[in-house]
Amino acid sequence: MYKLIDFSYILMTILFTVYGQVIMKWRMSNLEVQLPPNFTDKIIVLIKLLFDPFIFSGIVLAFLASLAWMAAMTKFELSFAYPFMALNFVLVFFLSLALLGETFSFVKLVGVLLIVLGTIVIARG
Repeated sequence: MYKLIDFSYILMTILFTVYGQVIMKWRMSNLEVQLPPNFTDKIIVLIKLLFDPFIFSGIVLAFLASLAWMAAMTKFELSFAYPFMALNFVLVFFLSLALLGETFSFVKLVGVLLIVLGTIVIARG
């Protein structure tokens, strides 16, 4: 039988991953970054962005998400735990609407509802 702490590893993986994605998009939009055409210049710009505190926090949380996922893998079968990662799409969808002002569409909402339904079906199976 699974314990609540076991599911917290999956939850931490989801929350840390979503934070990283949303914070990076928010920051990149605020900085209005345009990558130069030259490959070397692109690398230089991206390396400089690593030192932005918000972007760096997203990278740190992505690393912590990896650690939480490793912990989850000690408790669950991959085929059970991995479908929960689809919930990243759900959270990113709603947070991008609320925090980033991204566009809403009925088609996107239907897609998100299908993801939730699929996750429920797999989790029960």
